[in-house]
Amino acid sequence: MTFRLVPIQQARGRRVGVIDIGSNSIRLVVYEQLGRVPLPVINEKVLCGLGRDLTRTGRLNADGVVRALGNLARFKTLLCAMDVDHVDVLATAAVREASDGDAFVAAVKRDSDLDVAVISGAEEARLSAMGVLCGNPGADGVMGDLGGGSLELVGLDRGAVGDQQVTLPLGPFQLMNVDGGTRAVRAKIAERLDAQTWLGRYRNRRFYAVGGSWRSLAKVEMEQRRHPLRIIHQYAVPARELAQVASVIGRQHKPSLERLAGVSKRRLETLPYGALVMEALIERLRPIEVIFSAYGLREGHLFDLLGPEERIHDPLLQACSDVTAHLERFGHAERSADWVAPLFVSETSEQARLRLACGLLSDISWGEHPDYRPEHAMTHALRMPVPGLTHRERAYLAAALYARYGGGGPLDPAISALLSEDDGLQANLLGLALRLAHTLTGGATSLLERTWMERDDGAVRLVIPDDLSSLAGDVVRRRLDAVAKAADLSGDVVFGGETRAAAG
Repeated sequence: MTFRLVPIQQARGRRVGVIDIGSNSIRLVVYEQLGRVPLPVINEKVLCGLGRDLTRTGRLNADGVVRALGNLARFKTLLCAMDVDHVDVLATAAVREASDGDAFVAAVKRDSDLDVAVISGAEEARLSAMGVLCGNPGADGVMGDLGGGSLELVGLDRGAVGDQQVTLPLGPFQLMNVDGGTRAVRAKIAERLDAQTWLGRYRNRRFYAVGGSWRSLAKVEMEQRRHPLRIIHQYAVPARELAQVASVIGRQHKPSLERLAGVSKRRLETLPYGALVMEALIERLRPIEVIFSAYGLREGHLFDLLGPEERIHDPLLQACSDVTAHLERFGHAERSADWVAPLFVSETSEQARLRLACGLLSDISWGEHPDYRPEHAMTHALRMPVPGLTHRERAYLAAALYARYGGGGPLDPAISALLSEDDGLQANLLGLALRLAHTLTGGATSLLERTWMERDDGAVRLVIPDDLSSLAGDVVRRRLDAVAKAADLSGDVVFGGETRAAAG
């Protein structure tokens, strides 16, 4: 098949791909287009173990090379069939350090006509940090990306890549060749980390964990906590709790690890080493919490290709806007968030952001069966593959959209477990207010622009011009009463200055 590629500048609005050739795995991700929130069309990983023998032999694992070349040829066929216009192939520690790395790159070109860029350790670290910032723009602390062959550490300063970064030979494939058992492995990790005196500047902040071994550790911790969401991205764990889990995992042997739920068999051999590195980092950084990031090198590479005017966009709001463009009927969802704003006079900047996101998503379930709209909207918010969103914020949006679509029963326990009582009340009020907005206007932006809400200490008022007084039917009045009750206020409809008690 012919493989047609164009420069990245010409690939705007077209599908783009990234292939990441790591020490343990190779992964192909094809994105719908280059943009602030890259949406994966396919995401496929193969564990090849290229760097398995590197410490001992200085060469790539022979069986891993065969598997890698075969799967890269398959990836090439997929890229052609999917009409991908641009693909970047990035190779990291194993290919970078192996004596036969150049020969492997040449074999990939020969067999698959793919040009492999072997990136330096410093560039690998920077791009991984950019990936974390792509998904979590305000990240502040240290980013750690644990691959099979190396550990990249980068300082993050309030949403910017700091001047401190390092690549260390602390990947699981390096550590499993250390003689002397767990004690010797711990000593090697300590020796390498203690030499990084700059880490002390980042104590008591946050640690952002990237990499397959650490994602497996997160899954184990999720199972033990019975966390209600199975989403790794921005899963936050108190550091002390994770250190305890990591300490236990780091001492386990394969038979014990095989009983762990949620961990693939091919990750079992690297998981204990990843746990030992995590435990050592927590001991030295003393972070408030560890936040796991599903965004890393690949997303960082794409983020790096964007201009600064695109990078500053809020990823959550951009993602919600993208969803709206595909699913909304009338084009007024963003306006509905402004319409309900007077109800929330004391909201924080975070709550204002969530209000706008919920407004953008407030028409996503119109095409579902009416009986299932609340459940569909709630589930969509909980599980949508978007960045810039903590698990608590996912639950907040889910609760609000459940109320917006008239969910009458109690919230799903998966949501309630993640919300405070105040969060739940605020989200419910937001959803009911958006429900009123959609009921009142039928999706007509012109009606949103000519009606509005007011709130004072005792009442919430729906203001309707005299020439639109017919809008105040029974359904609208019931929706207003629900809003007023949720706000612990009385509800009134005002026509041209005349106030009438809302019907019960």
